[in-house]
Amino acid sequence: MAENPSIRDRVIAIIAEQAVLERDQVGPEMSLTELGIDSLGLVESIFAFEEEFDISVPFNANEPSESDFDISSVAAIIGAVEKLVAEKEAA
Repeated sequence: MAENPSIRDRVIAIIAEQAVLERDQVGPEMSLTELGIDSLGLVESIFAFEEEFDISVPFNANEPSESDFDISSVAAIIGAVEKLVAEKEAA
């Protein structure tokens, strides 16, 4: 494994940990529901992303569909985290 794992790898690692799965069991097309992650696991994942990447995730757990943070699939989450990290670095 690389010394500085990519954002993609780090996001997958966090999701895999929440789902109690191996990293290779987490595919980009999979939804959190398919991975067995419930609403509490989602919130814990959001906190983990914020801590891991030093970002603020625009997510409202009470109104997830109103959020600007796309949680429709693993790939969407990776893209959203990459965008937030890029915005933080540009600031």
